[in-house]
Amino acid sequence: MNPHAKLLSSTSLLLGTTITISSNHWVMAWTGLEINTLAIIPLISKSHHPRAIEASIKYFLVQATASALVLFSSLMNAWFTGQWDITQLNHPTSCLLLTTAIAMKLGLVPFHFWFPEVLQGSSLITGLLLSTVMKLPPISILFMTSHSLNPTLLTTMAIASAALGGWMGLNQTQLRKILAFSSISHLGWMTIIVAYDPKLTLLTFYLYTLITTAIFLTLYKTKTLKLPTMMTPWTKIPTLNATLMLTLLSLAGLPPLTGFLPKWLIIQELTKQELTLAATTIAMLSLLSLFFYLRLTYYSTITLPPNSTNHMKQWHINKPTDTMLAILTSLSISLLPLSPMIMTTV
Repeated sequence: MNPHAKLLSSTSLLLGTTITISSNHWVMAWTGLEINTLAIIPLISKSHHPRAIEASIKYFLVQATASALVLFSSLMNAWFTGQWDITQLNHPTSCLLLTTAIAMKLGLVPFHFWFPEVLQGSSLITGLLLSTVMKLPPISILFMTSHSLNPTLLTTMAIASAALGGWMGLNQTQLRKILAFSSISHLGWMTIIVAYDPKLTLLTFYLYTLITTAIFLTLYKTKTLKLPTMMTPWTKIPTLNATLMLTLLSLAGLPPLTGFLPKWLIIQELTKQELTLAATTIAMLSLLSLFFYLRLTYYSTITLPPNSTNHMKQWHINKPTDTMLAILTSLSISLLPLSPMIMTTV
């Protein structure tokens, strides 16, 4: 890809995200979403592979539809209330349309169908952007309008997302699809609490972004795209493979790792809101996700070559130590003891 085009796309991506998360006017937020959509499409299709072209077309169609729903929702709310402020979303139909649009933007059930296919057709770095940076503007809009949305609808979509994300990830062998269904499952955890404690949703998103970034960068460094090839980097970078195992277990939410913190706080807050059934249900559904996380850790560290596999061994060259990856991995594993300090800042 042309360096100038890559710089333009990256700058536009940063600009669109900044506009959306810092605006209070619906038109400005919609403008930021559109800039984001147009900026990420060249990054998805830069390999010129048919699957990448298909992924970019799917992404464009879904995001254009969701942006049109956001604009239609804001227009309807302004027509009936005379308010263009994002926090003044009072019309019931506008709230329903906005919930649908944000669910399409994020990939929540039942509008999840595009996300695994788009992630599979993208490179690992573009997939990292789709899983983290591109989720921030819709999460910000959800945060600002959380007091107006229907909690029952959000809870239903959240539980369905946690169930489908765990269930559909069980039989996958492509790592990008597994991480896509993992993202859908984690979005369920973020959505179920947004109507009761929006700051906890942001904390969950930040920690999810931290852990997912460490996993994507590790897979990118080891050039691993499929489940059976996760065992090949062990002889070259054993330390990185060991930390990958811990990072995956942290993403699964096992104590005493960092990923346990948001799930612990969400279950505690749901119990305080007398939503014990919802808390129990989503906690039990997380066991589905735990299964394929454990399978990933098994393939990456416990199954060691030489063994009978159906793939060819990959060559790896020695690379210098990646300081940023080391910092991200350390944070994604060991932040749980700092949870009291994190909660005071939130």
